[in-house]
Formats: sequence, C-alpha cells, structure tokens
Amino acid sequence: MLVLLPPSEGKAASGRGAPLKPEGLSLQGLATARAAVLDELVELCAADEEKAREVLGLSEGLRGEIAKNVELRTAGTRPAGEIYTGVLYDALDLASLDAAAKRRAARSLLVFSGLWGAVRVTDRIPSYRCSMGVKLPGLGALGAHWRAPMAEVLPQAAGEGLVLDLRSAAYASAWKPKGDLAERTATVRVLHAPTRKVVSHFNKATKGRIVRSLLTSGSAPAGPADLVDALRELGHAVEVERPAKPGRAWSLDVLVDEIH
Repeated sequence: MLVLLPPSEGKAASGRGAPLKPEGLSLQGLATARAAVLDELVELCAADEEKAREVLGLSEGLRGEIAKNVELRTAGTRPAGEIYTGVLYDALDLASLDAAAKRRAARSLLVFSGLWGAVRVTDRIPSYRCSMGVKLPGLGALGAHWRAPMAEVLPQAAGEGLVLDLRSAAYASAWKPKGDLAERTATVRVLHAPTRKVVSHFNKATKGRIVRSLLTSGSAPAGPADLVDALRELGHAVEVERPAKPGRAWSLDVLVDEIH
C-alpha cells in the first residue's frame, strides 16, 4: 500500500542534524527536478525579499519564511515526519506509533511537496516554505514542473499494490495515476454525515486518523475493495463510488457525525 499525503503549510523548525543531503532522499529519479526548484527558490529568496514574498504568496507576518528558504542548503534537518505539523499530522501522531507501525509508515507514506516533489517520512529535510501552487519566475507552475518526473518515478514506487490518495487538489495536480494503477487507487473525502459537506479541519483530522488506524492495525488491503472492508472493520462509516469506466480511481466518502 502506498499512501499519498499533502504536506502542511506550517512546519516545525529545522533540526540540529546534518544539513540537507539531496542524494540521501528517497525517489532519486526526482533529483534533477528537486535541484531545479531548490536552486531557483534559494536564489529568489536571497536576491529579492519582496518579490519572493509575492511569488510565495506570503503575508507580511510570514516574511521570516523567506530567510528560512535562503538557508535551505545549510540548515539542520529532521525526518520529514517531524517537519510536517498541522491537523492531519497531529491526528496521525507518528511519534507515538509502535515500532512495527513506524516501519509500515516508513514504507508506505509519501508526502507531496512543491519543493521536494515527494518524500518519505524518514527522509531528512530542513523546514521550508514553498507550496505546490507557487509559480516560480523561471520554472513556472510547480504542479506542471513535477508532472513529467512524477510520471516516471511514482508508478514504480506504487508497485502492484493499493494507492490511497489523500492529497488536496493542488498536490494531486502533480501526479495522477493512470490505467491499471488508477484502478488500484482510492481517493477519500471526509463528509459531515448530517450535512454531507466537507469541513476542512475535521477532513484533515479524520484522514490522519484513518492512516493511523491502518498503520496500527497492520491492515494491508490489496486494492480499493479490500480497503473499504478494512476501514469498515476499523469502525469508519464508508460509502463507495465505484469507477464508471476502466482506468478510473475509486471514490470513497468517510462519514463523520461529530466535528472535532
């Protein structure tokens, strides 16, 4: 099983570990595309703070994030699972998993990123600010920048198993499973059951809980139908929309009664 996660806008501070080693990151087929984004992002933030703030879509109060980007090559690093914070990652709570669940997380979780493309939670990265929605002056829109390298690398990472896609729309734009792989992919919405509406906070929190429950249970669904069964066994209320045509992903709605 491969689980695709969005990053968080907020991130923990860079660690005290060794600086970034790009050659040590997973998915080395993305290395050239990563280097291009890193080079332009560092140069932009070092050369023109005001332009960088505009390009990155930062408010005045987040101006300090630009200095963080300038130091990307020299700042300390931490595992990506510690760098990403926010509602989904709080609910997932990787640090409290037992050893077996942590091993499953290391194998199965991929976090998408405007800067790195995608990383595993064990990859050591510095804290940064660069969303997938950014359009860099040289490279252009990052979603488009990542499509070709992702199309080369991600099918191999997915292998023959299930892909559970929990990304937001901006990050989903960087890679869309196709063909047989799409048929082994399930996307998830979390809906407030009484209203059938998506509410951002508990959408993220519930997705974090779903991933945590799969990791802690040791469940290993082979495909979308098995995933539906596994989630129901774990206590989640799931409605299913099977694909109408070949080469399409399954759509799952997880229903939640309480907003928390």
